[in-house]
Parts: sequence; structure tokens; C-alpha cells
Amino acid sequence: MFAEFISKAASFIWGYPLIILLFGTHLFLTFRLRFIQRYIGKAIKLSVTKDDFAEGDVSQFSALCTALAATIGTGNIVGVATAISLGGPGAVLWTWLTGVFGISTKYAEALLSVKYRVKTEDGTMAGGPMYVMEKAMGKKWLGVLFAIFTSLAALGIGSAVQANSISTMLASTFSVPTWVSGVVMAILTAVVVIGGIKSIARVCDILVPFMAGFYILGCIIILGMTFSSIPASLALIFKSAFSAKAVGGGAAGAGIMMAMRYGIARGLFSNESGLGSAPIVAAAAQSRNPVKQALVSATGTFWDTVVVCAMTGLVLVNTGVWNQGLAGGELTKAAFAMIPVVGPIVLTVGLLTFVFSTILGWSYYAEKAIEYLFGKKAITPYRIVYVGMVFVGSVFSLDLIWNMSDLANGLMAIPNLISLLALSGVIVSETKKYLWDDNLEAIDYELNPDAKGKAGKNKKQNKTINANM
Repeated sequence: MFAEFISKAASFIWGYPLIILLFGTHLFLTFRLRFIQRYIGKAIKLSVTKDDFAEGDVSQFSALCTALAATIGTGNIVGVATAISLGGPGAVLWTWLTGVFGISTKYAEALLSVKYRVKTEDGTMAGGPMYVMEKAMGKKWLGVLFAIFTSLAALGIGSAVQANSISTMLASTFSVPTWVSGVVMAILTAVVVIGGIKSIARVCDILVPFMAGFYILGCIIILGMTFSSIPASLALIFKSAFSAKAVGGGAAGAGIMMAMRYGIARGLFSNESGLGSAPIVAAAAQSRNPVKQALVSATGTFWDTVVVCAMTGLVLVNTGVWNQGLAGGELTKAAFAMIPVVGPIVLTVGLLTFVFSTILGWSYYAEKAIEYLFGKKAITPYRIVYVGMVFVGSVFSLDLIWNMSDLANGLMAIPNLISLLALSGVIVSETKKYLWDDNLEAIDYELNPDAKGKAGKNKKQNKTINANM
């Protein structure tokens, strides 16, 4: 009865109310911020620009990679496939649109987390929605709720569930015993997370570009093999997104609703825009003003959904496997099987790296949530539990843990979205101060004693500085 209750509660939380709230926030912030997505080119440049004079624990690129490590996971492969199997090819477009509009929300939550971050006694940075709720809104109880939900969700969706995905895949593909996978993953996780954010960031700096590039290369090869049908597939995706006819028949209008529901839901679940997770690591970045790191963080949603999820969706539709009666991960497996010999290996390596990186990224989110609740002394005991859940997840069935994680994950979004809507005026004000008034780099130079006088005082000089970033 408890398991059934949790399952129903998770389904309710991730139903239409939260989807409408999340996507509605995306749209509201997009228009309030004058379509901040137009700065994505500048944001990508900033993500690889180092600022040695800024305070923070890791570089902007490392913070982005750590966030991407937690974000890019099974949702990009299995989640997109599930959306297509349930909502048809049109779900691909709705997933993509969720990423496009979600960029504004990821920007907004990162901006607030950097603006209201604090320096702890040992000199490290701490931030995230819980600090925003306490310092900017005066609602510490709301921050406490967010931190509790984050620490609980991490044990499931960040640790046990991810480990289960790896162990079951290795068992079915290579006959590796689940306990062996569990022991190896637990040891690797312990070795990395014991070093804190700097250790996690170093691994993610290497792992994330490799895993994303490796997987995208596999998608490009498959699309190259079926190049002639790409125009027809794109037409099918757009037509199905607004088709009244459902994939399996049904009432008029069911097709549009199914495509929207599953496309938006899986897109939101994949890029995590609005959940409040990625801003926790954004607060640790070396950034002199909140807008710069907010722009960098926003590229996470771009890479995760607008690029990786879109590639997966196009591959599944273009190869025709979506129409073969397969479900979930079986769709992706069938598509990659088109690459002789190495196709399944590419998919396996992609899943392994995606999932392991998610374990690392979520470990940092959880540690900061635990630190907020109980102080730094509680981090080590939590790490032991977190690593233990990696092993537990590898060897046991996890339906209950998965549903509990979904529930906690969804509950994270509610207080975070409340803070974003309540503080939208602050977000706009900071954006105007640094970005719209063309001071993104000029103010940095004024604060940097080694570069004094380089910024210039008039707008023309400021534009020149921005152009040379």
C-alpha cells in the first residue's frame, strides 16, 4: 500500500499541474528577459573563458561540466525514446521547445544562486535555491524543505537508480554479475567524491566532453547512413506535433496532447531547468558577477536538450524504429544496432559514462543540501550513505526507490519556481545592470586592479570590450 501510494503521488506531482507550472515559468521568464536565448553564442564563449581574479572554488567551465554531468543521463537516451513511444514523433519537437525556453529558467536560477551565495568559514562557496529562499525572500523554512527534498532525491535518482541502470545493462549485454558492477562503481564513486567539488570537477572536465562527443558522433554516423530520409523525418516530427490523431488512434485532439505531455515532461526531466539542482554548483564557480555565470549555466540546457536530446529524437524517427512497437531503451538499442559491430558498444559506452557522471554530479548537489541542513560535519556520513546506495542500487529492484526519487525530485521544483517568480524583478534588474547596459566586462575591469582603466567610460568602449571577449 505504501509503494502504491508513493507511485500515485509521484505520478500526480509529475502530472499536468507541475508541467504547466514549469513550462509556464519558462515562457514567462523568456519574455520577461527579452528572449535571453539570443545570447547563447556569447554564453558559449564565456564558458571557456577563465577569470583568475574572480572568487570561487572551480572555473566556470568546471562548474558547467559538473552540472552537465548530473543533467546528461539516461533521460537523453531512454527518456526521449519513451516520449516518442508514448507520444509519437511529435514529442521530439515539444522536447526541443522545452529546451529552448528552459534556457531562460536555467539562466534565472543560476543568477540568483550566484548573487546570494555565501563564503563558508573554510573559504569555500555555498549557494543554491535554499540560500536564495533564506537571504532574498526571508523564507528559511522554504529553503529547508528544498534541501531536504534534494538530499532525498539524490540518494535515489542520483545514486541508486543510476547504478541500477549500469548494472542491469552490463548484466544483460556482457553477463557481468550485478554485485561486481556495484562494488566497482561504489569504489570509483568513493574515490572521486571524497575529494569534494574540485575532485568531482576534474573528473567531469574530462568525462563530459568525451561522453557527449562520443554519443553525438554515433548519432551523426547513423544519420549519415539514412541521410536521404532526414527531410521527411523532420516534416513528420513537425506534422505529428500538431496532429489531432494519436499514434494508436483515439479521440480527436489526443495526438497533440500526448505529444505535448510526454515531450515536455521528458524534456523537463532531462534538462532539469526549474528544479534548482544545477544552480547549486553554479554558486561554486569563479565568476565576478552573477550574470556571467548565469549565461554559462544556461548553455547546459542548450547542450542537454537542444543538442543531445534532439539528436536522439531525430535518430529514432529517421531510422523508423519508433514505429516497430518497441518501448523505451529498446528503441535506442534498435537504432544503434544499425551501426555494424560497434553500434551497441557506442550505446553502452554512452550510457555508462552518462550514468556514472550523473552519480558524481548529484553527489555534490546532495552534499551542499546536507551542509545547509546540518553543517559540514554531516557531509562525510552522508557520503558513506551515498556510496552505499550505489551498491544497493546495483543489486536490488528499485521500483519504490525510483518513485520516491521522482516524488522528491518534483517537490524540489515547487519551492524553486516560487522563488524564481517572486524574484523575477531582481533577475531583470541584474540582467539590465550587467548585460543590457553593456557592462558585462566593463564592470569586471573596474573591479580588477591589474586591469584598471582598460574598460573605458563610454558605451562605445564597453561594446569594444564585449566584442573581444
